[in-house]
Amino acid sequence: MIEKLLVIEDLHKSFGTLDVLKGISLVLEMGQKKVIIGPSGTGKSTLLRCVNRLTTPDSGRVYLDGVEITNGKGQLSKLRQQIGMVFQHFNLFVHLNALDNVRIGLTDVKRMGKKEAIQKAMAVLEQVGLAEKAGSYPAELSGGQQQRVGIARAIAMDPRIILFDEPTSALDPELIGEVLMVMTQLAEEGMTMLLVTHEMGFARSICDEIIFMEDGKILEQGPPIQFFKSPKHDRTRRFLHKITELYGQGEGEE
Repeated sequence: MIEKLLVIEDLHKSFGTLDVLKGISLVLEMGQKKVIIGPSGTGKSTLLRCVNRLTTPDSGRVYLDGVEITNGKGQLSKLRQQIGMVFQHFNLFVHLNALDNVRIGLTDVKRMGKKEAIQKAMAVLEQVGLAEKAGSYPAELSGGQQQRVGIARAIAMDPRIILFDEPTSALDPELIGEVLMVMTQLAEEGMTMLLVTHEMGFARSICDEIIFMEDGKILEQGPPIQFFKSPKHDRTRRFLHKITELYGQGEGEE
């Protein structure tokens, strides 16, 4: 039986007179990986923030495992244990070392004992290849290492789903690969993932569906082979051509 883990229905969000989301609906099943692409300013990050309740939508509903999470009745701390988020600019606590950045959610939110939390934090740091950096502070880490700490922080909470908001866009090109490697490992282990990214080669290799957003709406969506080889809309074709020019990835890659 297919389990609909995340259901988004007719989501709208405006900031003042600017309509950012104009009726977004999508479904993410257990274990699926879906990638959202589109031009800047089209509402991709706002959509993720609405799902995680960092931003409150104006209308529409979001359901996690059949329970509405946009009605204001649930505790946000419990919700965010189930929906992890990895940010573009890492969002680490600069005054805490890598271990404590991962550990703090376990003790402060999940109320785990400190000894157990430290053991869990060390285990996930090892999982992302950073056990030896446990005592290092964010300023002592490369961008790629900081982002891997961010991913470790998310997975330490044992979420049902992880949202990735352009996790490699703030990184130097030589650091992108180490982050994509960790994300690929998570995908192969069956993590349910909703990602905003311009890494088209990565998207092709791990995702079940590509979603193209334009002007606050979903213009086109489909499995990677269909999406890249025969997009239905001219606007999609033009975007893919442009992103191939910028990032050297996309339609021609195998």
